[in-house]
Amino acid sequence: MELEELRNNLESVRDSIARAAARAGRNPEDVLLLPVTKTLGADVVEQAWQLGIRQVGENKVQEILSKKEVMGEKMQFHMIGHLQRNKVHQVLDKVCLIHSVDSVRLAEEINREAEKKGLTARILLELNVAREESKYGILEEDLDALLQNLARFQHIRVEGLMTVAPFVENPEENRKIFRRMREIFIDIRQKKVNNIDMQILSMGMTNDYEIAVEEGATIVRVGTGLFGHRQKK
Repeated sequence: MELEELRNNLESVRDSIARAAARAGRNPEDVLLLPVTKTLGADVVEQAWQLGIRQVGENKVQEILSKKEVMGEKMQFHMIGHLQRNKVHQVLDKVCLIHSVDSVRLAEEINREAEKKGLTARILLELNVAREESKYGILEEDLDALLQNLARFQHIRVEGLMTVAPFVENPEENRKIFRRMREIFIDIRQKKVNNIDMQILSMGMTNDYEIAVEEGATIVRVGTGLFGHRQKK
């Protein structure tokens, strides 16, 4: 991708976020645009950095490791894909935020490795509000039990929620998903559970991020809208 094309795409997406925020009476600066660079080379991540991007999202541990080696500390990486417990130790000190925690067992492993490395891991809980069998994430009825378990971990901090909404032709169909996420987010915040600090709502992708912003997203994860369709490997 040419740098100028990426610059134009960034401006277009940021303008769309600003308009969506305005419709909802929100400050667009309260929404982080997180470019998703999965399957793209470190050269594209470098281009994003040249255009002022300082945080990107990746789905796979190996891609984080290889791109982190090239980019060093100048780019922060978010783990947004499913994280296997046996890979936690590889990636924990390479990412600034894990979006996809969906079980006590994964949280336990993150807490254990964070203690070993002398850090506090920042995590989001992934919810499957749409109840799609093909998707990862906690079901709504299992959330309270998970929160109570997480309250005892000293080396993780739960900073919010994440969801992957269904892919739909009409993004309006996902509004109810995003609205429900916001309701759950506010409900948890009001409960004031120990170690749970609801600040981040990661939802919305290329197809529906404007609706997500209108419904309260603080992070939108955009790949195709910035970089175009990936070549399948």
